[in-house]
Amino acid sequence: MQVEPIDVTGLVAVVMGTLMFLIPIAGVTARFALKPLVESFGKFMQSQGAEEAQKMSERRIALIEQNLDALQDELHRIREAQDFDTALRSGEARAAIDAGSSDSA
Repeated sequence: MQVEPIDVTGLVAVVMGTLMFLIPIAGVTARFALKPLVESFGKFMQSQGAEEAQKMSERRIALIEQNLDALQDELHRIREAQDFDTALRSGEARAAIDAGSSDSA
């Protein structure tokens, strides 16, 4: 079997000349073909980020509400203790105790 000699320089010139036109054509085609896919992927990622941010905000607000409820309960207990202390210092409690013990006797 006889092998024909190949002109490598000519072959490279033909391939490079063809690629010189095909690469820009493939790039423009890919740009228009892939643009909708890239845009939809971007919107999807953006919506995922927005949903995650909303979930984080809801969790933070729930924690703030819990802390506010705990603070209100603590403030209520402090007010009751202060009212009790004020009543003890003014003598109203002693008068109420004395009145209660005289009614029992």
